[in-house]
Amino acid sequence: MIGVFGHPEAANLAYLGLYALQHRGQESAGIVSTDGERLFAVREMGHVNDIFTADRLKHLPGTAAVGHVRYSTAGESTIQNAQPIAVNYAGGSVAVGHNGNLVNAIELRERLEAEGAIFASSSDTEVIVHLIARSRELTLPDRVADALRQVRGAYSLIFLSEGMVIAVRDPMGFRPLALGKAKDTWIASSETCAFELLEAEFVRDVEPGEMVIIDKTGAHSFRPFAAQPPHRCVFEWVYFARPDSTIDGRSVYRARERMGRRLAIEHPVPADVVIPVPDSGVAAAIGYARESGIPYDQGLMRSHYMGRTFIEPSQQIRHFGVKLKLSPVREVLAGKRVVVVDDSIVRGTTSRKIVGMIRSAGAREVHMRISSPPTVGPCRYGIDTPTREELIAFDHTAEEIRQYVGADSLGYLSLEGLFASVKGANEEAKNGFCDACFSNNQPINIQQPARLRQLRLVSA
Repeated sequence: MIGVFGHPEAANLAYLGLYALQHRGQESAGIVSTDGERLFAVREMGHVNDIFTADRLKHLPGTAAVGHVRYSTAGESTIQNAQPIAVNYAGGSVAVGHNGNLVNAIELRERLEAEGAIFASSSDTEVIVHLIARSRELTLPDRVADALRQVRGAYSLIFLSEGMVIAVRDPMGFRPLALGKAKDTWIASSETCAFELLEAEFVRDVEPGEMVIIDKTGAHSFRPFAAQPPHRCVFEWVYFARPDSTIDGRSVYRARERMGRRLAIEHPVPADVVIPVPDSGVAAAIGYARESGIPYDQGLMRSHYMGRTFIEPSQQIRHFGVKLKLSPVREVLAGKRVVVVDDSIVRGTTSRKIVGMIRSAGAREVHMRISSPPTVGPCRYGIDTPTREELIAFDHTAEEIRQYVGADSLGYLSLEGLFASVKGANEEAKNGFCDACFSNNQPINIQQPARLRQLRLVSA
């Protein structure tokens, strides 16, 4: 998700920014731009480079734009749910891109439908649009604030109207959102990695509960929501964010490298080589190798023509993708005692296949190390984990999981080790993070309606 304000080729900048953010969603992509009088939209299923041809970008004029890559956690993977959503209402036109998940969306939707609202999609984001349209506030920022006071859950949002861009982060700060600037152009982005590509300077993170209004007079900060304790998603640092991003002042790469170092301390083992499961296990594997003194090497090669299996919407595609995505390097593995480092085990099926690949390449021993704690609960806030019953760690011990995946040993990073790795030295270990997927401690106590669809997200 990216917003651009104050550039004659705003849509082109949004397009480039979406390249940097493609890892956050691969189902659909869209850009909405404005020339100050009208909104122009292109949204399609597929990847950024397949959708935005030079001809399509010509149909997105104006000096402001919002772009989005979708990875569905609520609502089907269809063109109707592609974002940014763009609508006309009594106050003009507005488009919105959303990163997160609203836990009371079904309740709000049913209330709105009972009052006569007609929905065009099954996305929880459309609930926000209806609440904005029904608000009695006079200005768009006030309407947005009024709407968001009625929702609960995770949202980082970028709105676009004919005259402004609005960036908003929920009071708990589940999902990241950052501000950058390139000369006179303001940019809001889900991750800082987009700023490097756009030759923009990182200005600061949007704070939890903050609304930033960007218009021709500059960027203005407001705090329209009651303060709440922050609960930043710790899984952003484990897997989801790109390693060259910085979230809330913490380097994703350095956090993952520290996870690997801590893992080597918590679960040492005599071995000949440390290898990562690419790409998300690379930084942690480097950390494990540096701390343990065991040589690091690339024992598994990844095809970069495959997408991230973690966020593929089909279970069949995910299992087929493991074989296409990874292949063993026999020269690295044959006859060796191998430590293989991955970011997580969810169902266990992918890990089992990876261990089998490594053994088939002649490895003498395979020791699996995971740079996060066991995943024991689903996420309600924008990371689409399976149901609790599908999570192998929910009702299996580490030893039972080790036997299932076929490793000679298995070690998970402790929860304390994870928080120490993310926060670094001289900070209290846990405060300020959501760890519901690892602890089942939900920061928002609300019953999810059965109608809410949970896609099958994590690779294993």
